[in-house]
Amino acid sequence: MEQNQDFSRTLSLLRRERGVSQRIAANDLGISQALLSHYENGAREPGLAFVRKACDYYHVSADFLLGRSMSRDGTTIIEPEELYDASAEKGNVVRGSISAMLSKKLLVNSLDLLFDLLGKVGSKNMISAASNYLGDALYKVFRHLYRASGTQNEGFFSIDSNHFLAGCTDADMVYSEADYLEALSQQAKEKGKESFPPMNNDALKLGYPQAYQSLLQIVHNTGERVNKTVEGRKK
Repeated sequence: MEQNQDFSRTLSLLRRERGVSQRIAANDLGISQALLSHYENGAREPGLAFVRKACDYYHVSADFLLGRSMSRDGTTIIEPEELYDASAEKGNVVRGSISAMLSKKLLVNSLDLLFDLLGKVGSKNMISAASNYLGDALYKVFRHLYRASGTQNEGFFSIDSNHFLAGCTDADMVYSEADYLEALSQQAKEKGKESFPPMNNDALKLGYPQAYQSLLQIVHNTGERVNKTVEGRKK
């Protein structure tokens, strides 16, 4: 039988997330610690009876445990319209901080504009690379926040903490950026510059009257921050 690496990795992560040892989990699941270790290391494949027990024990679906779904209840997102859009929820605010709410709106509006432009270009490779790059950035910000108190169980993440701190996520961002640049170059080469939508001030202001203001603010803030850093290094 072909080894399912997603299963063994998920099984191990779920146990660590629950905060129990292999000995305790094995006892609860009615198997030996040695056998559970084999399952978690991918050395052996379990039968259906164990899969059912593990699903009940960790409160997840078989599809999630087997790596067939990213959702713990096993549901699969088929259409983009099915994704929850926090920005579209009436009265939605980030509680506790006006600064957080404003920052969120700037990013959400700008991302909406960005991906609409990418969608008009129509390059799947470009969209995928941009999404991977931005996903890495979000992952880093969230994980640093998650581990800041020092009390969180990092078994929640599949990337080893040492690998994360050593910059493996940064490396993936670099590769994703390279993929993005390659996709941009390929698009221009194969489809021509006319395949890109107009992105001058008038076109963006007309096409995105509200979101464009957010993008302009981010462009301004980033420019100020970077130039200040550059000037500081010159002194």
